Amino acid sequence: MITLKGDNIYIRALEPNDLEFIYAIENEEAVWEVSNTQTPYSRFLVKQYLENAHQDIYEAKQLRLAICQDRDFPALGLVDLFDFDPKNNRAGVGIVIQGKDNRNQNIGSEALGLLIQYSFYHLNLHQLYANIGTENEASKALFTKFGFQCIGVKKDWNLVNGVYKDEAIFQLINQQF
Repeated sequence: MITLKGDNIYIRALEPNDLEFIYAIENEEAVWEVSNTQTPYSRFLVKQYLENAHQDIYEAKQLRLAICQDRDFPALGLVDLFDFDPKNNRAGVGIVIQGKDNRNQNIGSEALGLLIQYSFYHLNLHQLYANIGTENEASKALFTKFGFQCIGVKKDWNLVNGVYKDEAIFQLINQQF
């Protein structure tokens, strides 16, 4: 099991008992805009996903980890590597913290820092990128805090509630390689 510890949180591999948490977060319509989700997920589909979550990142081309605060395993959020490209040593990054009470508590910041360290030092990635809606000030601040730079804006990229919205791409290059 992958476990990466910070001062106040740790990120870990998904477990079968994460079913209800993932079901809830995937069906939270407020999250759909940032996750490019269009339809709800059934418990059956989430259960199937969890049954295959053991796949190696090289096989699945993605890695989803739960963000936790204590040893009782309840997850507060998810952090993802997606579009893993081992040939070019890069991956996309996504993060979501469930519940407004858990946001602005440094949870996302600590989780992102742990994921960046894991990506650069264990997976030997050269770069990470994040797609962020230009109106999402909290995410832009979070990623720029870690050195991600906005390298461009995709105009009218996402259709949200009948309105086209711009999306920025942020990139972090591992300078040690």
